[in-house]
Amino acid sequence: MSTDAIAVLGFVALFALMLLRVPVGMAMGLVGVTGYAWIVGPMPALKLVGQTSMRTVTDYTFGVIPMFMLMGALVSVSGVSRELFKAANSLIGHLRGGLGVATVLACGGFAAICGSSVATAATFSAVAYPEMRRFRYPESFSTGVIAAGGTLGAMLPPSTVLAVYAILTEQDIGKLFMAGIVPGLLAMAMYVMTIFLIVRLRPGLLPAGEVRPWSERLVDLKNVWAPLVLFIFVIGGLYGGFFTPTEAGGVGASGAFILGVLRGRLDRARIREALLSATRTAAAVFTVLIGALLFGYFLTITQTPQKLTEFLTGLGIGRYGVLALIMLMYLLLGCVMDAMGMIILTVPIIFPVITHLGFDPIWFGIVVVVVVELGLISPPVGMNVFVIKSVLHDVSFTTIFRGVAPFIVTDIVRLVILIAFPVIALWLPTRMG
Repeated sequence: MSTDAIAVLGFVALFALMLLRVPVGMAMGLVGVTGYAWIVGPMPALKLVGQTSMRTVTDYTFGVIPMFMLMGALVSVSGVSRELFKAANSLIGHLRGGLGVATVLACGGFAAICGSSVATAATFSAVAYPEMRRFRYPESFSTGVIAAGGTLGAMLPPSTVLAVYAILTEQDIGKLFMAGIVPGLLAMAMYVMTIFLIVRLRPGLLPAGEVRPWSERLVDLKNVWAPLVLFIFVIGGLYGGFFTPTEAGGVGASGAFILGVLRGRLDRARIREALLSATRTAAAVFTVLIGALLFGYFLTITQTPQKLTEFLTGLGIGRYGVLALIMLMYLLLGCVMDAMGMIILTVPIIFPVITHLGFDPIWFGIVVVVVVELGLISPPVGMNVFVIKSVLHDVSFTTIFRGVAPFIVTDIVRLVILIAFPVIALWLPTRMG
């Protein structure tokens, strides 16, 4: 059997396993090892499993993932999300739609020290939703803005998705983190503009909240100093070249622990909860990474990326035509797969095409994350939507998807802007020390 036929059979087997609910990492590893054994032999394939697994879990660069996950877990159990939402609500909650804007701003602040979209969506389902419902915000809008705000965790550093993309493509993690800042702030600004547009078009839909005295507002603002200091210290150190990304993760986790203890927010039970949460999540990510690397070796010996590059560049539709096809593929995959699975499955295949066409790999990483964010809130799967539904049992999927629809349109506009103006993503990385 030819290598082309084996590659096609491998992809068919992979998607069949995924349809049978086999975890993505396990499915990729199984197909990768089996395909490699078929072509090269069983003994080299078995050696590959041991070498790849050991190299992945002991690689210094990969240490950035568990460190930032631990930082996010410590911040999450410290109650920072409530402080961020309370501060934003104090400032602008009295405006029509102000609670929605406060949710977006608080999601952005929490994402900047958490790095997980799913964790952000789950947290604010418990923090922001009850407050919005108390002021009679519609269920659809309340859940929609939380789902959209949750996607900021995939873009703003320290993003797990960006870290995995960097590892798979051998790019500078620090530069990718920096590249995510301006597009992440642009996302927040466009979500806020979307809320104000909804208020303008349907004035009676979103009520105003209560006006807080400035004395209360200042107290609430003072409470957010800890996450602000942590973010500035970690990202400032990365930008200035004082830390490597792995060191920044260690500094961030240590800083989150020290600040939590000093403020009386971390007791033994919460520390244990954070350690267990970070360990479980890191183990899941490393399982998927090992599976992806094994599948990557299978793709390499079948020359699938090279053949795909030849095929796409031979279509005669130009580099932006090929990019449009890739974006369409991601949008379709986003309807049925989660963010991490999409990145890990497709990037090893697509990346050679992108570099051959002359696109900047850092910029492409940001563009891919924007499309992945769309997948997090797009029907029929929408991982953030499922997370919100698991927290808020009495809200239907239809209600959540209806509320998130305006933000899907906003993300599509933002994707077009980032493709048209790559400097938005590349300006900060080019100025790193």
